[in-house]
Amino acid sequence: MKNKLLGLAACLLALVLAVAAPLALPEHRTKPRVHQHRGALPEAPCTNPEDGGLCTYLPIVEIDTGGVTIPGRPIHSEEGTTSYVLAEDGQTTIAAQMKVIGTDTGEYHHANGTPDVESSVRIRVRGNSSRSFDKPSYAIRLVDAEGGNAPQSLMGMDAHHGWVLYGPWLDKTAVRNYLFYNLAGELMDYAPNVRYCEVIVDGEYQGLYLLAETITAGKNGARLPLEVSARGRTYSGYLLRLDHNLPETRSLRSFTEYTYIQDEALSLQLEFPGEKNRSEELEQQIRQDFSDFEKALYSYDYDREKYGYASRIDVDSFVDYFILNELAGNVDAGNFSTYLYKGTDGLFRMCVWDFNNACDNYFEAELGHEGFFMPWRLWYWMMMKDEDFTSRIITRYRQLRRGLLSEAALDQYIEETEAFLAPALARNDARWGDVALQASALLQPAGRNLTSRGAAEGQLKGYLHNRGAWMDDNIETLRQYSAPSHVKKFNEVND
Repeated sequence: MKNKLLGLAACLLALVLAVAAPLALPEHRTKPRVHQHRGALPEAPCTNPEDGGLCTYLPIVEIDTGGVTIPGRPIHSEEGTTSYVLAEDGQTTIAAQMKVIGTDTGEYHHANGTPDVESSVRIRVRGNSSRSFDKPSYAIRLVDAEGGNAPQSLMGMDAHHGWVLYGPWLDKTAVRNYLFYNLAGELMDYAPNVRYCEVIVDGEYQGLYLLAETITAGKNGARLPLEVSARGRTYSGYLLRLDHNLPETRSLRSFTEYTYIQDEALSLQLEFPGEKNRSEELEQQIRQDFSDFEKALYSYDYDREKYGYASRIDVDSFVDYFILNELAGNVDAGNFSTYLYKGTDGLFRMCVWDFNNACDNYFEAELGHEGFFMPWRLWYWMMMKDEDFTSRIITRYRQLRRGLLSEAALDQYIEETEAFLAPALARNDARWGDVALQASALLQPAGRNLTSRGAAEGQLKGYLHNRGAWMDDNIETLRQYSAPSHVKKFNEVND
């Protein structure tokens, strides 16, 4: 009996350590990931709001447009085309003033408190389908008096001029992006940092938001390690985005597009350097460089040590991206809102983005928890033919399921975040109405729309339980994509 108790105690201790212990930082990162919900909270309740209303331990973002409508809402024509509301001067953004009150959760913040940050901004409604939601999300650029970029640190995140204010609406847990960005931030070289906040626009409370870094580079090593010299027409690192192929889209036209390997519905776009910092010559250099990688990937020698794709990428980055998006059932990954960058070390890496539709929160249909989808995505279709790459996915998945991605760890993270957000979500729902009415008919079939925060939390946890259990049982089947019977043995000798 004594030995059984000791064994049980050892198992419980191992579980606790697996859930609590962070992974080692990737080599280039010097700062640990900040998980906002784990910060210290005020010990006593706020009983005397200084402004007579809002009192929160979350930072407050106040935006003053002077009463001007923020552009970016969609306009749907009878012909089925979509355009977007513009500012009176025809621009896609308007000028506004922004204040940020509070940087951490250790004390209460009030709307009439002293700002930690003040800045002029350019602002617009952002997103694809989410542009039509009652509660919009915003893209914000911090600017100086001349309209130039004016980087500042917001809520403890590195200084930059580009930010996203994401307003949870379709995701009734309000945690999907926060959860998976932070999980990715523990595993990968970079994932967007995020902080919850409460937002006021032109004096009207707008509810709970998630401030997120945009995926780009910044000064002094902020965000991605990318560099460009527009004057010298040189670059050291660049950022690409694979997304919808729209009429206004300017495609990079890399190897997989002009050889028709890439789906015609997709477009690969150059995100960094931006248009102001690149010439046609520089863009051509980047096009050729990335095409060289794709040619190596889709070549006879794709898996050879000297000539193949693996020498050009951080393999761990592609592996972790695969695992996180498969576990989340984030079926857009590898197709839409897909970011890939080449760092200053010359290696390509993936970067996660947008889990709003993940974990069976997709609009059109219930996707279920079975089946793999990443093996069919553009670059992964070839990588999965490499037995070593497939084995690394399986090994890494097994490791993570014993720790950071275990069922217990995921449940704990979701529960703690929901408890942390409870006061702000109550205020949010007082602003926007009963949860049952928020986004009430967006998911199809209609029975998938949940009527309470508790039900939404249960759905999210239930999906991850079922998805994890299915992947536990079926992860070894990934070997079929690199099995000798399906993949030609191109090389007998590896040099």
